[in-house]
Amino acid sequence: MPVPAPVLYPPFNIVRLSHVEYHVRDLIKSRAFYVDTLGLEVTHEDDSHIYLRALEERGHHCIVLVQSDSSSVSVLGFKLYDEPDLEKAAEWFASKGLPVEWVDRPFMGKTLRTRDPWGIPLEFYVKMDRLAPIHQEYKLYRGVRPLRIDHFNMFSADVDGAVAFYSEMGFRTTEFTEDADSGKVWAAWMHRKGGVHDVAFTNGTGPRLHHTAFWVPTPMAIIDLLDLMATTGWVDSIERGPGRHGISNAFFLYIFDPDGNRIEIYCSDYQTVDPDLEPIKWDLKDPQRQTLWGAPAPRSWFEHGSTFEGASVEESALKAQPIIAP
Repeated sequence: MPVPAPVLYPPFNIVRLSHVEYHVRDLIKSRAFYVDTLGLEVTHEDDSHIYLRALEERGHHCIVLVQSDSSSVSVLGFKLYDEPDLEKAAEWFASKGLPVEWVDRPFMGKTLRTRDPWGIPLEFYVKMDRLAPIHQEYKLYRGVRPLRIDHFNMFSADVDGAVAFYSEMGFRTTEFTEDADSGKVWAAWMHRKGGVHDVAFTNGTGPRLHHTAFWVPTPMAIIDLLDLMATTGWVDSIERGPGRHGISNAFFLYIFDPDGNRIEIYCSDYQTVDPDLEPIKWDLKDPQRQTLWGAPAPRSWFEHGSTFEGASVEESALKAQPIIAP
């Protein structure tokens, strides 16, 4: 089926994705990965929490790590434009029969917690503590030199449904993959901030988080990270890449954190701010859609994902499959 037309005047105004909270089994090991290896900046830490930001970000955090007995993703966060949007968002989710709860979150103002129809935990806010800029403090540039959080990609058992729901919230589709045999959308990339995507949905057992991505300044940052990981005990955490996607045109690398959460390192996509920009359609059988050049994705890339806290997963009825590496 075709992707929905963009909703240019949505019920509330989402600015961008903001943050993700991971429950992790070993906070010290996770710190070694995200801080010492990737190069994120610690903005607060105690015995059970670590808050992190990337180097261009002024908000207090883009990742929260929480010590836990088990691994999960507890919430995906999004920034709204202004205070009235919070009430509008609460009314809209309530009208859909979805949960609405006002929660207290450290370093953030009034925060709305809810879920999408498939159980993905979401939160929305307007104000987060602002920190001094550090993007020109080059002595802090370590690891892959991450500049900002870029997007979330989710496994979905109903990609068409997810695209329709997130379109209602104002996310605009930039690219999508269609399974020609069924006419269904196999994957879609959707944005608010003017890049290729803030969120993406990939056909599979879901809902699960496929990956969180960070934007870096150049492909050489990715090469530098690979050299670092190969010589500091993280070589087995490299899953896929480097390479270039057909979809998004991005130079990429996929790696795993100590709990098996997939992280993409990402650069070189394109601007999508025009409201009448037509989405780019790809055929699922096109071998260059996922990998313009480089090795095909391994089976783990299509099967492994992180569970969302409190969400039940189901298999997708769409069994179409792109190329998988041997």
